[in-house]
Amino acid sequence: MSEGEAFDFQLDYITSVIKDTGAKVIGLQFPEGFKRRSPGIASKIEEETGASVFISGNPCFGACDLDVALLEKVEILFHFGHAHLDDNKLSQKVYFIETRSDVDVKDVVKLAVNELKGYKIGLITTVQHVHKLEDVASILKEHGKECVVCAGDSKIAYPGQVLGCNFSAARKEECDEYLYIGSGQFHPLGVSLATKKRVLIADPFVNELRDADSSRILRQRSAAIAKSLDAEVFGIVVSTKPGQERMGLAEELKNMAKKHGKDAYIFTMDLVTPDQLLQFKVDAFVNTACPRLAIDEVGRFHSPMLTPMEFEIVLGEKQWEELVFDEITGE
Repeated sequence: MSEGEAFDFQLDYITSVIKDTGAKVIGLQFPEGFKRRSPGIASKIEEETGASVFISGNPCFGACDLDVALLEKVEILFHFGHAHLDDNKLSQKVYFIETRSDVDVKDVVKLAVNELKGYKIGLITTVQHVHKLEDVASILKEHGKECVVCAGDSKIAYPGQVLGCNFSAARKEECDEYLYIGSGQFHPLGVSLATKKRVLIADPFVNELRDADSSRILRQRSAAIAKSLDAEVFGIVVSTKPGQERMGLAEELKNMAKKHGKDAYIFTMDLVTPDQLLQFKVDAFVNTACPRLAIDEVGRFHSPMLTPMEFEIVLGEKQWEELVFDEITGE
């Protein structure tokens, strides 16, 4: 993200919360793209409120990934870049600052009109652009398209919003194809695999269009499955992060492995990295933590890292044709 891009960090709201609550020790947590803004934001908060501010230096992959250690040391934690996650495990001390973008999406949507081949278009985006979906729909309707903006499950805060681990808003209603507003690849690729439909990416930051092409990822996933077909010992990875912990699923997978005569062990940890797993000698890992881990870090683990569904394919419980991205879904 370039410095020229404007995002709303809601500093007036943050200072009002601090003054109203009388909090004296404040924590700030940012995703990677916003971390460089943190010193300036911390300085303004300290100047306006007199509070002491601590900045989390840990990686942050989503609303599911709160800095629990920092949370214990502060009176309020402001978590930037993500919408509130409907999860009763999350602390009442956490305020989610969505950091919405004011980038104009109209030009790139007008470019997309002639590239959309279907009539019924599903509109999807991240929290940074959900407030622009009404404008997107208006433009497409002017050009004879029907637009669908669906609510997701309980983990989704806004209609049309998708997460890297949850594409439920795209599955609620059948569409001819989807238009994704944003700059990333992972979210639209997930929607493409989840719906088996074309997803056109409209990137408002560079005013460009591109198709979500899942072929490279599918080749990588096919290779991971192929390398695991003869595996006898599996390590099932469980994250202790509040919004990622899926111990129930891990236990189900362990029992499934035993049913097929395989050995499986459950490893728990906070941050899952290739180095953290290096000392565990298994034939393949199965990831129940952040679903992006197996995709984004492909090839960096010393043994193949499978998603839960890929593990079922390896065991013969499911067929390759059934493969979709792993998701952490709500009610």
